[in-house]
Parts: sequence; structure tokens; C-alpha cells
Amino acid sequence: MKLGWYINRLRSMEPAEMAHRVLEAARTRRSRGRHEGWDRYAAGALPTLPGFRDAVLGAEAPLRAAIAEAAAGVIAGRFEALGRRWPDEQVRGFPAALWRLDPVTGGQWPGPETYTHDIDFRHDGSRGDIKYVWEINRLQPLMPLAAHAALTGDAEALATVERIIASWYDANPPFRGVGWASGIEVALRAISLVFAAALLGERLSPATREQLGRILTASAFWLARFPSLHSSANNHRIAELSGLTLIGLSRGDEPLAARAALIAETLQQILPDGTGAEQTPTYAAFTAEMALLCALAAREAGRPFPPEFDQRLEKFAEFIGWFGEGPAPALGDDDEGRVLTLLQPEPHYPRSVSAAIAGYLRVPGPQVSDFRTLVFGTAPRPAPRHSGLTTFADGGLSVWHGRQNGRDARLTFDHGPLGYLSIAAHGHADALSLTLSLDGEPVLVDPGTYLYGSGGEWRRWFRSTPAHNTLNLDGSSQSSMSGPFNWSEKAQARLEESGTSPHPWLRATHDGYRRRFGRVVQRTLEIEPGKIAVTDQLLGGPPRPAELVFQLAQGLVATSAGKSVTVSRGADRLLRLDFPTDTITLSTGEDRVDGGWVSPRFGEKLPATRLCWHGEIGEGAVTCWLVPLMAARPSNSA
Repeated sequence: MKLGWYINRLRSMEPAEMAHRVLEAARTRRSRGRHEGWDRYAAGALPTLPGFRDAVLGAEAPLRAAIAEAAAGVIAGRFEALGRRWPDEQVRGFPAALWRLDPVTGGQWPGPETYTHDIDFRHDGSRGDIKYVWEINRLQPLMPLAAHAALTGDAEALATVERIIASWYDANPPFRGVGWASGIEVALRAISLVFAAALLGERLSPATREQLGRILTASAFWLARFPSLHSSANNHRIAELSGLTLIGLSRGDEPLAARAALIAETLQQILPDGTGAEQTPTYAAFTAEMALLCALAAREAGRPFPPEFDQRLEKFAEFIGWFGEGPAPALGDDDEGRVLTLLQPEPHYPRSVSAAIAGYLRVPGPQVSDFRTLVFGTAPRPAPRHSGLTTFADGGLSVWHGRQNGRDARLTFDHGPLGYLSIAAHGHADALSLTLSLDGEPVLVDPGTYLYGSGGEWRRWFRSTPAHNTLNLDGSSQSSMSGPFNWSEKAQARLEESGTSPHPWLRATHDGYRRRFGRVVQRTLEIEPGKIAVTDQLLGGPPRPAELVFQLAQGLVATSAGKSVTVSRGADRLLRLDFPTDTITLSTGEDRVDGGWVSPRFGEKLPATRLCWHGEIGEGAVTCWLVPLMAARPSNSA
């Protein structure tokens, strides 16, 4: 496994990256012993961001209550993330062992006895998924605690802030243990500490201020020394640059190189049409939120980011606006990364970030009032409601809004690249897949993410083509996986043509099966009055066996009758799917990976019906009809 991983990564590298990796390994060796221990890092100036504090102090009653509730939960020992709850007694006391604890397995990851670069978190699955351990090491419980202490003067909240910082400081000297093993984790922890210091300032004890300052100084050194570059320069790079920029701004010494790189990376990773280069709306929101926090701090310091930065974030907000008030489709990976948080699930996270951008820019946007918009501001007025068909050509996604048989419908069609950079780390093999929502509720869905490093066959399944609402051949994926965050062969998809007359329609292709099967897949969507035609063809040879998959949202029931399947939510009949033949199988949570599953949150999988039509497809068109059903009228009888 380890050798294969290195071989596959080398295949994804250009010569410049290989040279960078050699130099990185040399820096890693030189840092052992030379740069470890707290004595090497001065505390520096106490972070101050007066505008952040003023914004939080302006919270109105509902948000004050939400902040108080979140702070009380931390004080009581409650910490939930990634679909798991940490043991109350561990969180409540914040012992040294907490920062190494896997809440799923109960095992301990290496601590201060181990140089951080010696920890094999990619290949050694015996301790569980490193994501869980890193999550609490981000120190995000400091945010509601600091906000509550700033708002109310609560002594227990302040004492808990100091206890968390002291415990982490004592248990995680530079650069030992899992807490220092990844730049994005170092950066997000630094953001949490800057935020806490900005809210509490001199109310923190001298000992806490010194500990906090040393952590930030060591973090800035480490982030600058080990940047994520080349094939690793995705959202991790945005996080590292955000950490460096915010530390500098909060200490009155903005690092100009980090600022310039952050602006450039944001313009690279948020595409000109507003979509995310990583092909996942939630990671794009995560990227946008990190960059936006730095932009706000820079504006407060009198050195605002350039207009093209603001314009790009506004484009992202407009992109998210096309998903409406329902949740954005779960395309690609989502690990629930957040920047400002009250530690609660956020199914509408991209919309919240869109609202925060609108508040920051003072442009129309979603009318959202939450912890994020408390800091960034709220949109001055609602954005217009979208309807009709639009295509985001840079990201390769088309979205249609309209009425179908009395229901509000939203359809998405993915004809974009697999992912970002050479390894496309967070992309899924979902070319030409679609999603459908009716009346703001998901019906045909992307299955989600579930797990990363510890996912095994489940990680492979949730990324695979047969898990998505598209065509597959022989149960294989369009693109070939070469590890949990790498792809050796990538399907190339493109939108061939589209139009709106006599009704909206799109036609797209991908070449993912050309090398193995000699076929190009073509899918055409036609949005006719009252129904949507999904037409598939295999170009380049005679017909061959294929599967068409439609994954239902969790909680929906499918009933088959001949060539049709009716989908219901309780007594409400939502959708009928009409297939060309009755060779249809339905599976719901059966004891195998392809048995019908969705992952609404990281670390959680739930049974959900998977429809699969089997038949031969060639250059002759095979059409499936999606027919939204009229909602039943409520009875007037007593």
C-alpha cells in the first residue's frame, strides 16, 4: 500500500514538484531537534482585531442565546463533529490525552514523544481516521467560549478558554505529535486562537497570553517552512496562507508575500464563473470563508484586498445562489470544514458563506442571520430568485430551476472535470451525473463522502461512478482511482451544445470508457413541460450492456410496477421514473457497498434506495423519463 501510494504520487508529479519534494524532505530532516520546543518561539504581540470584537458585541438576542448554548455545551464536555461525539469526561477536563484521542476507536495517536513527520497518518489505519483527531485539535471550541465570555463576562467560559490553551500547549510542543502533522490543521488552529485573542484581549491571563503567542509564532514558522505546493496546493494552501496572513494582520505586521499568494490562490481556486476548482461546492465555500476572513481583517487594517478579489467572491456567492434555499448538492468531497463556527451541523453551509460574502460586500444575497454573518455582516436586501437554465462553463455545471406539475424543481447536470490539479484529490467519478430537488427537498442525490483515510472499500464506493446518477459500464468507474486522494486516469467531460428552444436542453459527453471499452458516453437532458427526458448513448461501436443509476435521498420509498418506479415521501408521491424496459433493481441498505447508501454527513452512512436499470445501450438512444407528480390536495373532510 505504502509503496504503491508513492509510485502513484510520483506518476502525478512534474519535475518541478519532484525537486520540491526532495528539498522538503531535506528541510524535514534539518528541523528535527533544531526547531523543536517552545523556548525557540517568542510570544510576540497579542493579536488584536477590534472590528471582530465589535461585531460580536453587537449580537442580538437570538444569536446571543445560540452562542451561550454552544459555550455551555463545551463547558459541560460536549463536542460533536464529523458524525461522532467525543467522551464528555475527556472534553470536560481537557487532559493531555484528549489531543491524541480517536473517539471512534478509543485509541491514541502518537504524542510529544514522536517527531511529527515520523507519524504515518496516510497508511497506518490501525489507529483510525486521523480526521477525527485533527478536528478537536483545531481548537474551534474556543470560538463560542470566547464570544460568550466577551458578551457576558462569564468567568467559567473565560477559565475554560484558558484551560484549553494551557492543556494544548503542554501536550503539543513544537513540532511533536499529530497536532503539527498537517499545515491546514496548524492554520485553522491559529485562526481559532487569533479569534479568541481578538475577543478577549487583556482579559486573558499573562500566562495564557504567552502560551497563545508562542503557539502562533511557532505556527507561522511551520506554515512558511512547509507549504503545500504543486499537486497538494488545493484548499490546504488557502488555509496555510490564510493562517499566515491573519496572524500577521492581527499583530500589526501583515506578511505581504502571504497576502499576495493568498489573493492569487483564491483567484485560482474560485473560477471566473464562481464555481470551485475542486469541483465541490462545500470545499469552495470553505476556501471562500478562509479568504474572506483575511479580507475583512485587511480592510479593517486599512489595506483592503484588490477589487478583483471581491469580484471573484461575489461570483461565488452568485453561483451558490442558483441552488436556492434548499441545500447545495453534495458534489465531490465534503469533510464539514468550517472557519467560524458554533460547533453545530450546518446543512446550508455554502448558503451561509454566500450570505457572509453579500454582507461583507454590501450586495444582495440570502437573508441569513448566524454566527458567520454576525462577523461579516448581513446582505442589505434579498437576491433575486433564479429561474430557467444557466451554465457555469468554467466549472462544468448546469443548473435549471422551474415548475414541473405544480412543484418547484431544481436540476443540476455535471459536465465538468474530475477535480483540481494532477491528483484531483476531492473529485468524484461523477461525469454526466444529475441531481433533482422538488419543493426544496432532495430527491435524486449525490451519495456524499462518508470517510477519508479509514474508509477502505467505502471510500472507493462513494467516489465511484456506479454510486452516482449516471451511466456505468461493467460496474466500473469512468476514472481510475490510485489511492483515496488520487486518480491515475481521468475522464474528460464537456458540454457539446445546449439551448432553450423549444424547451431547455443540454448535451454532453465524456471519454472515460474510451480506452477500456472503445466508447464515448453521451447524455442529453431535455426539460419538457411536466417531464424531463434523460437520454443516453454509447458512441463508437455496437450496443453493450450498461447500467443507469438513480440514487434516492434518505427516507424516500420506491415502488416498482413494470417499467416504472414511483418515489414517495410518506403519503406524498413525488416522482415517477419511466424506463425503456422492466429490468430494474432496487436496493436499500443491503449488506454490501452497492446496496443503497447515502452519507448526509462525514462519518455517517444511511440506507437509501438505489435504482439501477440494466440494458443494452449503443448509438441508438435509450431514454428514461423523470416525471414530477402533482402534490395531493389536502382533504377538506373533518
